[in-house]
Amino acid sequence: MPTYQGSCHCGAVTFRLVSEISELTTCDCSLCRQKNALMTKVHESALTILSGEELLSVYEWNTHRAKHFICSRCGIYTFHRKRAAPDHFGINVFCLEGFDPASIPVRATEGIGMSVVNPNARSQWPGPRDAEQL
Repeated sequence: MPTYQGSCHCGAVTFRLVSEISELTTCDCSLCRQKNALMTKVHESALTILSGEELLSVYEWNTHRAKHFICSRCGIYTFHRKRAAPDHFGINVFCLEGFDPASIPVRATEGIGMSVVNPNARSQWPGPRDAEQL
């Protein structure tokens, strides 16, 4: 099984990923669009945080199911726990050392239509306002 080393920009947060990477995804939700994320989906058992876990800030919005982990020093999005598959992480492949994303097919995922359940949702969160669509 391939092993990748990853880190944030400043190197304070480091992690290891043990997984085949056969597909990359983009997402059109408001958050992923703004951070220009290119991700791979892996089971939680494939990710090991090696250093800097205490420096990770967690951003949650809307349903608070997805947990987006960002280095509190340099501001880089490293990975996130997925809303639709909470036992999986989306890994920012640009954080992986020596990984060439051009060699892997990219699939666009549809996040813009995911339901928005926060009654104070910003207009930039364009999903349907129906809690039953979770």
